[in-house]
Amino acid sequence: MSYPFDCITEFMFFETKLEPADVILIPGAGQPRLMERAAELYHQGFAPTILPSGGPSRNVETTEWAFLREIGLALGVPDHAILREDRAANTFENARFSKQVLQQKGVIPKKAILVCKSYHARRALLTYQVDFKETMFDVSPITDKTGITKENWFLDDTRIAIVMKELTKVGQYFAHHIPNWVE
Repeated sequence: MSYPFDCITEFMFFETKLEPADVILIPGAGQPRLMERAAELYHQGFAPTILPSGGPSRNVETTEWAFLREIGLALGVPDHAILREDRAANTFENARFSKQVLQQKGVIPKKAILVCKSYHARRALLTYQVDFKETMFDVSPITDKTGITKENWFLDDTRIAIVMKELTKVGQYFAHHIPNWVE
């Protein structure tokens, strides 16, 4: 069935074909499925390292990075393959601080895989593209504990509010970047 808001669904919920990359990036959150997906991709050989990002949060007891790292280790990802960024408090800092971590290690990724929540995919991608200008991204979204998907976001007022808040943030956060992307 076709809906007038299908364009929102297509814009906000997307994923790309995955190809081998230099790193798997995770904008932090207290969502186990993020690291579960990153670990799957790591074990399938898509990238040699995973960089979860995130500092202290009310959603986890330690930092989002430590929370995600523990899941990765439990899933057999070697400690040396999990890079550390444990200061970020928002998606812009996730991207900026992750880039700093990679630069300190001498890594300038040509290709990265972004593992993020499904309804956060567009904003996460745009945010990382601000700092990772030289990097091509593949996006591998997950369904988080909210259960929000492109098939159901419009069936519940709470889910609608979450997705529309994300859509609003895209407009608010990135309008001023558009001229820079054109140059």
